[in-house]
Amino acid sequence: MPGRSRPRRPFAAAAGLALLLAAAPACSAPQPRPEPAPPPPSADRRADGAADAAAGGGSPYWVDPDSHAARQVADWEGRGRAADAQVLRRISERPMALWGAGGDPAPAIRRAAAGAAAAGRTLVLAAYNIPHRDCGRHSAGGARDAAAYRTWIGRFADAVGAAKAVVVLEPDAVPHVVDGCTPAALHEERFALLSEAVARLKRNPHTKVYLDAGNPAWLPDPQRLVEPLRRAGLGRADGFALNVANFQPAEAARAYGARISAATGGKHFVVDTSRNGAGPLPGGGPEAWCNPPGRALGTPPTDRTGDPLVDAYLWIKRPGESDGTCRGGPAAGTWWPDYALGLARRAVQ
Repeated sequence: MPGRSRPRRPFAAAAGLALLLAAAPACSAPQPRPEPAPPPPSADRRADGAADAAAGGGSPYWVDPDSHAARQVADWEGRGRAADAQVLRRISERPMALWGAGGDPAPAIRRAAAGAAAAGRTLVLAAYNIPHRDCGRHSAGGARDAAAYRTWIGRFADAVGAAKAVVVLEPDAVPHVVDGCTPAALHEERFALLSEAVARLKRNPHTKVYLDAGNPAWLPDPQRLVEPLRRAGLGRADGFALNVANFQPAEAARAYGARISAATGGKHFVVDTSRNGAGPLPGGGPEAWCNPPGRALGTPPTDRTGDPLVDAYLWIKRPGESDGTCRGGPAAGTWWPDYALGLARRAVQ
């Protein structure tokens, strides 16, 4: 699928709070390209809220102490790789979204919510279990039918409860309707399920909900998303999310989001900056989204964005978890320490 990267799958050997992540569209994998040198930090990138985040301020979000990155840091330190461990702390010590497990999301979310509450922080979550997910591609799966999804999202919402939380709802679900990947016969059901999910999550007293709206490289005309987002429940949501698991620059996402906002009564949005520090892979291509070489961590998570329409820069895709079995990567959602280390080494903040 054009211009998209998607999170993941459950990690077979993951412990603690390891979660279900997903990947993106399936295409044939091209040969790897040489890694370009990372660009120097630009004034625009620093203005995106990076200065606050890099200084340790500006992030009210919870950091998972048992993430794959945190466990990798401990492992490398124990094996004498102290320098690599220190670099990887650029990931392990920053908040990332927790992706609700496809079977029962409640146990891990409850544990994370308790940890966030104890730390006085806000939990960031992604709900990614819509039926017919990812059109049968790298992240195929999801709930078996509408009834199963309603049960799943209910357990997800119940587990969040009264915790302070931000939920990115169903990455790819609306854009896949718009680009035709999801069959037309499934559109009405999908809109109904998304709208019901927004309503259920918003019954929680401190939950903010953002519907995924793709990225500028995927659907260049944002007006195509306006009516589908409305039908998916945007009116009751807090806003929409952009660039989830993709690499588009924050400034491009902001401009794109501003156009959607203007057409939806001023709705706010969040931007995934987890891997956009060096922008997208030069030259594009059908799998530019899938484990592209030479990429870098982007602006660390913060709610100090300097843009009144942008509620937060978030790491929704968990950096270092594979997009799929392309360019030598492991299965979608699998922790890939070498790729993670590369992202962290090339980070400019």
